[in-house]
Amino acid sequence: MTNHVRLKMIAQIRYGLGQPPRISSTGVPIIRATNVSQGKITTQNMIRAHLADLPLNRAPLLREGEILVVRSGALTGDSARIPAAWSGSAPGYDLRVTPNISVDSRYVAYCLLSKPVLDQMKLASSRAAQPHLNAEELGDITIPSHSTDGQIRIANYLDVELRKLDDLADKKRRLVKLLDERIDSRILQHVGESAIVRGVAGVPTLPIRRLLIKVTRPAAADSGIITAYRDGQVTERGARRAEGYTLSGSLEPTGQHVHVGDVVVHGLDGFAGAIGTSEADGNCSPVYHVCTPRDGNAQFIGRLLRLLALQGYLGNFATSTRERAVDFRNWDLFGRIPVPVVPNPEQHEIGEWISQLRPLRKAIEGSTALAAERRHALITAAVTGQFDVSTASGRNVTDGVPT
Repeated sequence: MTNHVRLKMIAQIRYGLGQPPRISSTGVPIIRATNVSQGKITTQNMIRAHLADLPLNRAPLLREGEILVVRSGALTGDSARIPAAWSGSAPGYDLRVTPNISVDSRYVAYCLLSKPVLDQMKLASSRAAQPHLNAEELGDITIPSHSTDGQIRIANYLDVELRKLDDLADKKRRLVKLLDERIDSRILQHVGESAIVRGVAGVPTLPIRRLLIKVTRPAAADSGIITAYRDGQVTERGARRAEGYTLSGSLEPTGQHVHVGDVVVHGLDGFAGAIGTSEADGNCSPVYHVCTPRDGNAQFIGRLLRLLALQGYLGNFATSTRERAVDFRNWDLFGRIPVPVVPNPEQHEIGEWISQLRPLRKAIEGSTALAAERRHALITAAVTGQFDVSTASGRNVTDGVPT
């Protein structure tokens, strides 16, 4: 039977920054809850501060091997070990775990990602109205106790096996990225050859209203909420995470109906890429322009407009701006913006590439989700001693292991 030890017996547990420092565009990165994702540090929405503005006497900079644990919110209990690349960062506003020299910090980090430990943190954090974990509660969490050699063997095994899973997932994501880049490059080639770039010597342009017909349909009962995300996907919100769009533009979700294949433009968030061709039927806010092509390919036109927005071109025609947004809500103005004329055969060829990419992306997302489940199961099985890592080949060791 595996023995257990309380986390506070093998590690020091402290808080990070108490108050947000003055934010800067350069300086020391601050690792917050949004930068912690299932054992990894991400750069999404990373903020920085000058060294002089950080309370180093109370919250010194992070060292390699320390672990950050999210202390509140929907991500409570998620954690990540600080690798060498992020040593010297500031600890954000979460819990900071500094393992003693008597334990392998990699092993402790893996334990914090295992199911039994996550279950303990979930129970402890659920005692408040909102999920919240304090230092004392985290310190009382127990993890499996192994010898130092056993900890090193488990950590070494998981380092190798998880790297294989991560590398495979990265290769699949790179494939989609390369295909996306091919599509964007082909479209931007047409933009570069047009009058937008070359003036009178370029290929002619037409106003958007000559390509698209703005439609207004009554909302349909029992329909989901259609959202245009900044990565260009337009779909029913329940199919995606609750981020990547401007909530203020979705306060009236039953304003108008959207069909599959409609070109959808967010009137305020379009500048950030919230433009695309709908993958689902549903209702959306009146802040969106819902359009159908006059004589062209909807997939191509949606992608063209998104690229022109991301390049900053469409924003040059906006009437006004507000925080994080450019106002495209005036259809008469938006419809007059000139865009390149692209022959229909070319539109349909590129549109077919886009259509073929969608199921591939969905399949890769599905396989990535399965890999994440296997990753979680493998960590749990290894740290709880469900198999001997010294003899495991890395294959089928988690067959039948609940995730």
